[in-house]
Amino acid sequence: MARRLSYSARYEHPAEKIYQAQMQREYWDALMVQFRELTPISNVEEFESGDDGMRVVLKQTITRDMLPPVAQTVMKKDMVITRVETLGAFVADKTPGTYTASIPAGPGSLNGEQVLFPTETGCTVRKTTEVKVFLPFINGKLEQLMLINLVDLFRGEAEFTAEWVSKNLA
Repeated sequence: MARRLSYSARYEHPAEKIYQAQMQREYWDALMVQFRELTPISNVEEFESGDDGMRVVLKQTITRDMLPPVAQTVMKKDMVITRVETLGAFVADKTPGTYTASIPAGPGSLNGEQVLFPTETGCTVRKTTEVKVFLPFINGKLEQLMLINLVDLFRGEAEFTAEWVSKNLA
C-alpha cells in the first residue's frame, strides 16, 4: 500500500522570483554543490527551460555504507537516485509541476506533483508525494523511512532556495 506526504515550503519571496530561480541552470548546479555535503556524487544530468517551463534531471549517489541497515538488506550496491523535476509555464495564481525519483533495480517508486502559488506574504510550493515499496514485510518501514528523509530533503531545499533567491535575484 502506498504512503502519501504533503509538504509546503513557504517563502517571503514572490512566486515569480522562486520560478525565476528554478528556470536557471545555475540554481540547480548550486543546489547539487550543496548536496555534495551529504552525497558526494550529485550532479545535474540534463536541464531544459523555455516558454513552456522547465525540466531538470538530477543524479545523486548514496554509497551503500551510508544507507540505514534496513535499506542495506535490500540494496546490495550504492544507491543511485535519478530525480526528474518539471514546472510548467508560469501562471500567476498556480504554476503546476511534477517530480519523480527512481533507483535502478530499486524496490519501489516515488512520484509527486508540485504547485507554486502566491500568498499574502510571498508564495508557497506545495509538494504532494506518493511512495510505494514492493517488498513484503519491510515495505512499510522503507516507505516511512523514505518519507522522513523526503521531509528533510524538502526542508533543506526550501532553505537553500530562499537563500539563493535572496543572494541572486533580490
